[in-house]
Amino acid sequence: MKTRIILLMSFLVLMLKGQALKAQQQQRYTVSGYVKDKKNGESLIGISVSKLGTSIGTVTNEYGFYSLTLPAGDHELQFSYMGYAPVKMQVKLNSSKTMDIKLESTSSQLSEITISGKKQEKSVNTLSTSINKLDIAQLKKLPTFMGEVDVLRAIQTLPGVNTVGEGASGFNVRGGNSDENLIIMDEAPVYNSTHMLGFFSVFNPDAVKNINLIKGGFPAEYGGRTSSVLDIRLKDGNDQKFNMNGGIGNIFSRLSIEAPIVKDKSSFIVAARRSYADILMKPFLKGDQKDTKLNFYDITAKANYKFDKNNTLFVSGYFGRDVFGFGTDVNMNWGNSTATVRWNHVFNNRLFLNLTTYYSKYDYSLKFSNESKKKGNDDLQSYKWTSEITNYGLKPAFTYYLNSSNSLHFGGQAIYYGFKPGTGVSIEGIKENSKILTDKHGLESALYIDHEYKPNKKFGIQYGARLSAYQFLGKGTAYYYADTIPGIRKRNIGQKTYDGTEVIKGYYYLEPRLSARYAFSDQHAAKVAFSRTTQFMHQLSNTASPTPLDIWTPSTNNIAPQVADQYTLGYFYNAPADAFEISAEVYYKTMDHQLDYIDNADLQLNQHIEADLLPSKGRAYGLELYAKKDIGKTTGWISYTLSRTERQTKGISKDEWFLNRYDRTHNVNLVLTHEFTKRSSMSANWVYASGTPGTFADSRLEFQDWDIPYNSTDKRNNYRLPSFHRLDLSFTLKGKQLKRWKGEWVFSLYNVYGRRNAYSIYFRQNPDDPTKREAVRLSIIGSVIPGITYNFKF
Repeated sequence: MKTRIILLMSFLVLMLKGQALKAQQQQRYTVSGYVKDKKNGESLIGISVSKLGTSIGTVTNEYGFYSLTLPAGDHELQFSYMGYAPVKMQVKLNSSKTMDIKLESTSSQLSEITISGKKQEKSVNTLSTSINKLDIAQLKKLPTFMGEVDVLRAIQTLPGVNTVGEGASGFNVRGGNSDENLIIMDEAPVYNSTHMLGFFSVFNPDAVKNINLIKGGFPAEYGGRTSSVLDIRLKDGNDQKFNMNGGIGNIFSRLSIEAPIVKDKSSFIVAARRSYADILMKPFLKGDQKDTKLNFYDITAKANYKFDKNNTLFVSGYFGRDVFGFGTDVNMNWGNSTATVRWNHVFNNRLFLNLTTYYSKYDYSLKFSNESKKKGNDDLQSYKWTSEITNYGLKPAFTYYLNSSNSLHFGGQAIYYGFKPGTGVSIEGIKENSKILTDKHGLESALYIDHEYKPNKKFGIQYGARLSAYQFLGKGTAYYYADTIPGIRKRNIGQKTYDGTEVIKGYYYLEPRLSARYAFSDQHAAKVAFSRTTQFMHQLSNTASPTPLDIWTPSTNNIAPQVADQYTLGYFYNAPADAFEISAEVYYKTMDHQLDYIDNADLQLNQHIEADLLPSKGRAYGLELYAKKDIGKTTGWISYTLSRTERQTKGISKDEWFLNRYDRTHNVNLVLTHEFTKRSSMSANWVYASGTPGTFADSRLEFQDWDIPYNSTDKRNNYRLPSFHRLDLSFTLKGKQLKRWKGEWVFSLYNVYGRRNAYSIYFRQNPDDPTKREAVRLSIIGSVIPGITYNFKF
């Protein structure tokens, strides 16, 4: 009996040990932390963190934070990122751990090391679809305009992105208008993204860290626009040592300074630019024209402070302005201002919070005056028109890492809008008259959640929803209009004044989002996505392309929010050894409640502007092909887009579908960079696009020997402009490094073969012989434009 008891107790001990070992094996722990650049302390976005030999892994978020949950025991982790030497770490997990990692740039390493860190960055390995990412290193390889690197010109080389022409202050994505792009800089919205009427962007490349363009398959955290998201992230500033960067060009110069405030804990960056075309022109101007102004300037700044391992504060801001004037007779200026405060808080190794609050303002003014010609006060004549839009926003965004296969993204957003549509003041002598449009106010709010699930190496899905709400608020006056024949100005039938606490009109939308991926192998994957998006802001313009003086208005009791549904299907291929990558995507998008205008609509200081607006439907569909090579002396990409963009508006074009103004059937971009030596390289960019549609008269009426053009079909956009194509070249020559000083010369040729691309075409009688009729091509740029810039780094 005693022997049996001993045997039974021995069996129970062994069983309990087995259960304890099994429980220990099932126990899971989390390793988390931040990944940064070893040289300057910048957080690294999208770095791959993986367990070697398995499909288990994650990537760092927009702030460089990662979290990976693994079974208890020994693991070998690899941290890899494009352009950085991969780091392998042996980790023994018997409890959750915090592990911050610093990666070293491979600029001085062997090319084989550089290659090994790239695989996780390829599109074939990610869940997202219709997303293009660019970093500053890629940006600086592109041919430049006037020798200057530019963010917006870079994204226009990507598939699905185009503009109506040179000098247009906006871009179009997959059939959307330029106001349908959500452009954010450190979370703050930017309403006019260009300087000098579209030739340069407001984003200083010396201050930009990462560029993310989302064209479809939108994550649930993004809302408020229906076509795309351009997410610009600014540098944090070097927290290791003082750095100075700059450039001197023939159009503008720039300078940036970054340095630690407290090493490894706090840093800042300040970047500034100023153009000086007007200064260079001044010696050649005479009389009244000596006061001509043509310049822009901007300042971008950011600072951060790390209180402890769980709390970091970021403060960033931007201020920029364009000034354009002929003497004292005509003066225009416009500009953006933003301020952002962000707090990163790690609750524990699985729950991460980014809390953002921001301020954004866009304003412009236009002034005409005869001050240079007046003889006395009685002769004074002037007119000044001003307008602005102001935002205040709050956005808490949480990420909860359940385990290596599951993560949740959830949060909310609230944005208060204040609109001053227009104030016009005219002066004649000592008499002053004012016309002030009613201010408008709105509140946009949202809650969102999505679930990212990757059960194995082959399959992954991200699905969720965004619940959006918008209230058109008092204090103000709401107007009501009677229905009328489509295409005819509506008749005002009443108005009502609301106080500051009343909701004039409310809108509520549920926006489902889904993206899924299936990998046939390590090299091949297919993706599918659906997203519904809504937009409560509208830009009013009846010109061929947006201008800085266009009017922004919110959704009101007369203007419904825009709604878009987009379906995307894609195939992605990554060649062995990461030699190159290829993708093909098809999309179909429907758009409701877009805005159109009756013929001869009056948009300037019109209190009843909503009576001239027409609701419109849109549809866009196309094929996008993209091939990219990152390795070797010759790198670059080629993109091709085959697309169609159409609208249908009752009362316009006989109620039939017609081509949108920015429709381009074919769009090709070829970008190549070749490194001859370590000190010299050349880049080329060739673009071809079908001409944009235009409305041309097909007949004429003659009256006293003068022609009056007439469109007998009443069809809008019934012809196309000639095709657009252009070649740009740039050559970079790096100087010898002198201690810490590095310099390089960039020589550029824009529009190498002097193509006169048509911005528009109009018809007229020959001024010298009225019996002859002629077509006139308006070209913004019609010759080759050279540029030279000296860039330096200290």
